Amino acid sequence: MKTLLKNTAPALLILLFAYAATSKLMDLNLFRHEMYNQNFPKEIAGALIVLIPAAEILAILLLLISKWQVAGLLFSVLLMTAFTGYTALVLAGYWDRVPCSCGGVLQNMSWTAHFFFNLFFLALAAAALAQRYKGNAENLRKE
Repeated sequence: MKTLLKNTAPALLILLFAYAATSKLMDLNLFRHEMYNQNFPKEIAGALIVLIPAAEILAILLLLISKWQVAGLLFSVLLMTAFTGYTALVLAGYWDRVPCSCGGVLQNMSWTAHFFFNLFFLALAAAALAQRYKGNAENLRKE
């Protein structure tokens, strides 16, 4: 199980972020429209149009480089926490208006499905990160 989690979690996260970043960058006009349709002030939406794909690409690079993989897992946890938190706020009715659950494969998902999709990847990244820290702590005790 440890080896499966160690190898599979980063690979699945890389696939997720690669798909997400590619779908945004391949149709930047649609992504821009979707971001301006969210519940953010226009200035924040404008910044997120650049920052979200950049963050997803950074996560991919960190996860691909073995000596940076723990940092990549931590960054993935942070990203997925933000994405999951946003979907939770939408589900909780935080805003007066419910935006589209845009974005590639997610556009056909309900906000509830979107939440659990994000939660799965958050749990996966967190479990892989915890397993790495547990393994490092055990190795230090052996020395």
